[in-house]
Amino acid sequence: MVTAEQLRRFIAGVYQAVGVPADDAATVAQLMVKADLIGADGHGVFRLPQYVRRIRAGGMNPVAVPTLVQERAAMGLVDGDNGLGHLAVSLAARTAISKARSAGVAWCGVRNGNHAGPASLYARMALPHDMIGVYFAVGSANHLAPWGGIELLLSTNPIAAAIPAGEEPPVVLDMATTVAAYGKVKVKAQRGEAMPEGWMIDRQGNPLTDPTRSAEGLLMPIGGYKGYGLALIFGLLAGTLNGAAMGREVVDFNADDTTETNTGQAIMAIDIAAFGDVAEFKARVDALARDIRGSGRLPGVDRIALPGDSSHATRLLREKAGIPIPPPLRAQLDTLAREVGAEPLP
Repeated sequence: MVTAEQLRRFIAGVYQAVGVPADDAATVAQLMVKADLIGADGHGVFRLPQYVRRIRAGGMNPVAVPTLVQERAAMGLVDGDNGLGHLAVSLAARTAISKARSAGVAWCGVRNGNHAGPASLYARMALPHDMIGVYFAVGSANHLAPWGGIELLLSTNPIAAAIPAGEEPPVVLDMATTVAAYGKVKVKAQRGEAMPEGWMIDRQGNPLTDPTRSAEGLLMPIGGYKGYGLALIFGLLAGTLNGAAMGREVVDFNADDTTETNTGQAIMAIDIAAFGDVAEFKARVDALARDIRGSGRLPGVDRIALPGDSSHATRLLREKAGIPIPPPLRAQLDTLAREVGAEPLP
């Protein structure tokens, strides 16, 4: 276990060692640790070796300056300058929140970005402002075929939504349009664990459970053809609309460290005050949450949860007990620190 502060200092130190400015390094480190705190283990420090590898190979710009290149009253478009994705999407979130204060609802897209961690990081940014956040993204590698096909033309293309409550935890949905996000496949491979049936199939339609053979297979969409449709629509909104990569244009950042990915994301902020009293809205969310949790259960079901309950509980636990770093990941991080000349993780 390591504390959140120890992990933040380590991540920031590694980034600075490969040329990322101190302020940017601190910003991205904070967001990556937030991912680990909520249990998004495939999107926190787990991704650090990969991000650094891309920086060192020239595929990502360590001194990028994300810029708002287009805007109207209720929209914006950020160019990420091929830098760390967290910086570009953070700017997009701030822009959408700022514009929603006057417009009621605002949308901001991103082009020329990169992988930016879990979707809920950015949807959650609206919560302290008494706003609802909704986030879409084009995944950073294609692992999904059109329904009935075998060509990898779509990615996991996630959606996240964060809705504030009063006394209850916020309702936070964060999901891929595939049964499992590819980051979970990578975590299984690193830990030497098998995947459950239903995550992937091979190109003959047979179940694939060995994560080390994931390149041979296809991720399965949620809800069959419906998940395929959602992946397509979210990709059009987060990628094509912004002039970002979609379909065959998507670069597999797991296998290619040198090509710019032009990853696209989009975030929408909804100001609750534009629709009515904020306190009343939150009270109604509380009442609904309690009603759902207290509703009748099937035999053998211990509790009924809402989206975000698990991540909320994980954050509370890890803030007190620390963040677990599995031995294979710890070995990778130790090697990375030596390679770049950074202080190792305590």
